[in-house]
Amino acid sequence: MKLSHPRALMMMVLVTMMWSIAGVTARHLESAKSFEITFWRSLFTLLSLLVILPLFQGREVFAKVRNGGAMLWISGVCWSVMFTAFMVALTLTSVANVLVTMALGPLLTALMARALIGHRLAARTWAAIGVAGLGIAYMYGAQFSLGGDEMVGTLVALCVPFAGALNWTVVQRSQAQGRNIDLVPAVMVGALLSALATLPLAYPFQATPHDLRLLAGLGLVQLAIPCALSVVCARVLKAPEVSLLALLEVIFGIALAWWGANEAPQATVLTGGALVIGALVMNELLGWKQQALQRSSSRSA
Repeated sequence: MKLSHPRALMMMVLVTMMWSIAGVTARHLESAKSFEITFWRSLFTLLSLLVILPLFQGREVFAKVRNGGAMLWISGVCWSVMFTAFMVALTLTSVANVLVTMALGPLLTALMARALIGHRLAARTWAAIGVAGLGIAYMYGAQFSLGGDEMVGTLVALCVPFAGALNWTVVQRSQAQGRNIDLVPAVMVGALLSALATLPLAYPFQATPHDLRLLAGLGLVQLAIPCALSVVCARVLKAPEVSLLALLEVIFGIALAWWGANEAPQATVLTGGALVIGALVMNELLGWKQQALQRSSSRSA
């Protein structure tokens, strides 16, 4: 599938909208709880990818899994942690808490790449990390004062950006060593590992047919399809564009939970989230501008 730049932008917006339906959908489940929710969503994601990926990449996708080596399986473990922690966190705390915490992913990736690979960070990125840290500290401070499930859920949600940061760092290191990891088969491995890990914890099954329909929809529409489409978009869009558009998931997700499940975000979450997202947007925009100036100067030279 080949896309023009405007169509890739539109498709990436659609992808973020599909990602954002998890929270509001989880609020309409009748009986399924915690690890059972994760098990069914991961299983339906796996089954969907077993159909979708051969259509995109042919049967060679299965050879990529067999021959991917340790790095692909490490990436798969990271995906499984993200799948599991995300849904468990949604059962413990608000959609807004989870999504704002996940928005830390790009900055945590930058820090981890600095620590493990030695990537140098620009001054603007350090500033963005500081501002986002203040936002998260403000939001987490309110959660710690409340205690209970809210605090636990927010801490579980923090596993998602940490696993994502490790995932991208592993991919970058492998690419630097001349080994390319195809992330889409790694997602399929992650769905498999997440389903296997949560199966023993899912008993006794309590999901109603209504729940299973919703969870099947999450596996297909919220993960499998947007995963495949985002890979197509990433071939056309620049990294800053993808990073900025991905932040729409936070906005869409909070809005959908507010509108579709009457879950109004707390003022502390909105304030802390504004600091996090503002820091990310400014960092990406400044980086984009700097790259444009460098390209312009190199052409003129």
